[in-house]
Amino acid sequence: MNSTKIVGSDLTRSMLMSGSTEVWCAISDESDEEAMLDHYGNDFTAYIVSFDNDYFYCNHGRAWAFAVPIRIVALGQSPIEEEFSPVNMAI
Repeated sequence: MNSTKIVGSDLTRSMLMSGSTEVWCAISDESDEEAMLDHYGNDFTAYIVSFDNDYFYCNHGRAWAFAVPIRIVALGQSPIEEEFSPVNMAI
C-alpha cells in the first residue's frame, strides 16, 4: 500500500478543506522551507483562516503564498528524578 504523506502548505489546504477554521502556521511568500526558517522567533506565524486564488489568508486579512501548520504548546517542567541527580551519578 502506497500512502502519500501530506505536509507543508498542502497540509494547510487540506485542513481548511476539511473544515478547520483557524490553522496556526509558519508563513512566507518564498517557500515552505523559508516559512519554517522564519518562524523561529515567532516573527512569521499567523492563524490561517482561508485559501483563495492560490493564497492563504490570515485572520487579519493578509495574503501569504505559503503556510506550514505548526503546533505551539505551553512548556512545563517536572521535578528531576533523583536517579539523575549529580549526587547519585558515578564519575
